[in-house]
Amino acid sequence: MSRSHRHFLQDLLSLPLLHHLPPRGCTAAAPASRTVFQQDQSLSHSLSYKPQHGQLQCRPTTMAARDTASLLVGLLVLFHTWGVWANVEVNMEDRVEVFMGDTAQITCMFTSSDGVGGMVIQWFYVKPSGEKQKIYYQDTTMKVVDRGTQFTERMNVNGTGATGEIVLTISDVQPVDELEFICLIKGLTDGTGEGRTKLKVFETPERPTIEGVQTGISVNEDSPSKIGVCEVKNGFPKPNITWYRNNTPLRADQDVVKVVPSITTDSNKLVSVRSELSMKVTKEDKDNLFYCEITYFVPGGTRMTETNRINITVYYPSTAVSVWVESPKGKIKEGDSIEIHCQGNGNMPSSFFKISKKDSDLVDSNVLVMDNVTRHQSGVYKCTSTDTDTFEEISENTTVFVNYLDPAVLVPEDTVVVDQGEELTATCNALSSLQTQTVWIKNGVKISVGHSLSLKNNTFETAGTYMCVVTVPEIEGMETNGTLTVYVQGRPYILTPEYTEIEASYEETVNLNCDVRGFPAPSIIWTTSDGKNLETTSQMKTEEGVTSVVSVTVTNDITAFCNASNEFGTDVLAFNITAIIHTTTPATTTTISSVSAGSRGFIIAVIIICILLLAILGSVLYFLYKKGKICGRSGKQDLTKDKSSKDNIVVEMKSDNTEEAVLLGVNGEKQPPNDQSGEYLDVQK
Repeated sequence: MSRSHRHFLQDLLSLPLLHHLPPRGCTAAAPASRTVFQQDQSLSHSLSYKPQHGQLQCRPTTMAARDTASLLVGLLVLFHTWGVWANVEVNMEDRVEVFMGDTAQITCMFTSSDGVGGMVIQWFYVKPSGEKQKIYYQDTTMKVVDRGTQFTERMNVNGTGATGEIVLTISDVQPVDELEFICLIKGLTDGTGEGRTKLKVFETPERPTIEGVQTGISVNEDSPSKIGVCEVKNGFPKPNITWYRNNTPLRADQDVVKVVPSITTDSNKLVSVRSELSMKVTKEDKDNLFYCEITYFVPGGTRMTETNRINITVYYPSTAVSVWVESPKGKIKEGDSIEIHCQGNGNMPSSFFKISKKDSDLVDSNVLVMDNVTRHQSGVYKCTSTDTDTFEEISENTTVFVNYLDPAVLVPEDTVVVDQGEELTATCNALSSLQTQTVWIKNGVKISVGHSLSLKNNTFETAGTYMCVVTVPEIEGMETNGTLTVYVQGRPYILTPEYTEIEASYEETVNLNCDVRGFPAPSIIWTTSDGKNLETTSQMKTEEGVTSVVSVTVTNDITAFCNASNEFGTDVLAFNITAIIHTTTPATTTTISSVSAGSRGFIIAVIIICILLLAILGSVLYFLYKKGKICGRSGKQDLTKDKSSKDNIVVEMKSDNTEEAVLLGVNGEKQPPNDQSGEYLDVQK
C-alpha cells in the first residue's frame, strides 16, 4: 500500500458516520458480557453484519445507513482494485513448560506493516480431536472470554495489543491443560497471522517402591521366574522404569528376561506405572542386587531416582559336597562324643543327605552324632547328597581315627615281696596309638620318670604302694594308671619313741604305742617285768608293719615290754613307768608314742638351738649393761627410789673397779648401806 493510499484510508475512517457507534435500533443475540452496538436509525439495511455463534446481528433501515454502506462498498472495491493487504507477523515460543498447579504464561508477539493498532486478537486451543476451540476475542472495542470452556474461570489475557505483545495466563494448570494454543492476529486490511505454542505440564511422581519375591527361585526352571515388581505413582508425563541387575540395565529377552509394564491413568490424567520383572536365574544371581531406575520429566529436562536394592533367594544344585568332623577339634580319643557334618555347595530344597560307613547307612541327615566312641568306630565315613528332582548323586569321604590308650600293665603285678637289701625292678606299660609318658608316684610325690622303676638296697622305708601313671601328651586328659605294692621282708624293727622313761601319777592311765616295721606282719605281745601279759587296746596293720597300743593304769613302778616277732626274728622295746604319789592330783591319761630316730634328733637339735639363742641374748644384755646402756649411768648407781617401801626388790651388783656392793631397787634407786644384806642377793617382797 502506497503512502497516498494510507492517507486516503485514514481520511475515510475519520468520517463522522463511522464514529456514530454503537448504532441504535439493533438487536443482539450475543452473550450479555459482550458489548452490543446499534447503528443510527437513518441508516438503510443495505449493510448486514451477521456474526456467528451468538454474535451481534444488526439491520439498519434508514437512508443514512444506505449511504454508509455504499461508501464502505466503494472502499472495499478500492482496496480490491489496488490488490494490496497488510503483512502481519506473529512470534510465539514453541512450548511453555510448567509444573502442575502453577501458572502458565503464553506470550504472543506480533507486528504488522500497518502498525499494531486496531488489531483483532483471538485465542484458540486445539482439542485432542484436532478441532480448534476459541476461548478469547479482542478488538479495539471489546474483550470477550468465551464461556463454557475448561479455561473460562482460570484464564486471563494481559495487554491491549498496542505494544505488539499480549500474554495469555492460565492458573492452576492441570495435566488436561496440556494442549496447543493458537494466537490469531487480524490486521485492518484483512492481513492475518497466527502463532502456536504447546503447553507442557509436569508432575513429579511419588517415591517409587520395589517388592521382591519372598520364595526362592530354582535355576532349573524352564521359563523366566518372577523376580519382583517396581511401581511409581502419580506422575506426568508418564515416568519410565528401567530394571537393573547390580549396575547393569536389563534388556528384554523373550527367553531370558521379560519386563511387563502396566499403566494406569486417573481422572486428572496423572499416570502410575507398574513394571514386573521375570527372568531365568543362575547361581551367580544369589549375590546380585536388583533395583529400578525411574526417569521422569520436569520443565527443562529430566530427573532420575532409584528404588532400594533387593536380593533374591536362588536355589541351585550341589556340584560337590564336603564332610568333616565338627567336634571335637583336633585328635579324637576313646570316650569322646563325635559330630560329623556334611554339606553341599548347593542349596536345593529337594536335596537330602545321608552318612554311611562301609555301605551301612548310619543317618539320613547331614549330621551324625556318636557318643562314647571307641577305636572300633575308626574308619571311612561317606556323605552322599541326592537331588530328588534329577536323582543325581554326589558324595565325599572323610576318615575318622579314634586314638586309644589301654590299661597299664605292671610287671610284677599288684604286689611283690623282697628281702632287705635286695634290688627290685618293675615296669609299667600301656598300649597306645600315640606316644606315651610314664611317671611313678609314692605317697603323692613323683619319684621316677619312665616306664621302669628300680629300687636298690630295699629297706622297710622303701616298702609301700607305688602308682605308675601313663599319659598321652598330645591329648589332654588321656591317661591310665596302675599300682604296685612292695613288701620288704625281715625281722621286726620297733621304732624307738621319744620317751621310754615315764613318770606318771598314781592311778594315772598311760597309753603306750608300739610302731613295728617288718614283713610278714609281726605279731605283738605286751608284757610286764613280772611276766604278766597286758591286754592290747588296739592294733592296726599298715603297709610298713603293725601299730599296737596298750593302756596301763599306774599303781606302782612298772616296766612294760613291746614284743614283736615274725618268722625272721624278734625285737623288744621296754617302757619304764615310775609312779608318783600326789594326794590332790586327779588321775590323768598320758600317751607315749614311739618316734623315729630322725624325730628324736630333730627335737634335740631344736633344744640346742634354743640354748644357744638364750646364751647369745644373755651376752648381749650383759654387754649393754657394762656400757651403761640399760640404766643410763656407769659404776656404782643409786637405784633406790623409796627407802621405806616394803615392796622394793633389791639386787646386789658390783662394779668392775670396786668391791662395794650396791643394792638396786626395782626403780633404779640406790639402797642405804644399812639396808644391804652384804654377802648375798636378797629379793624382798
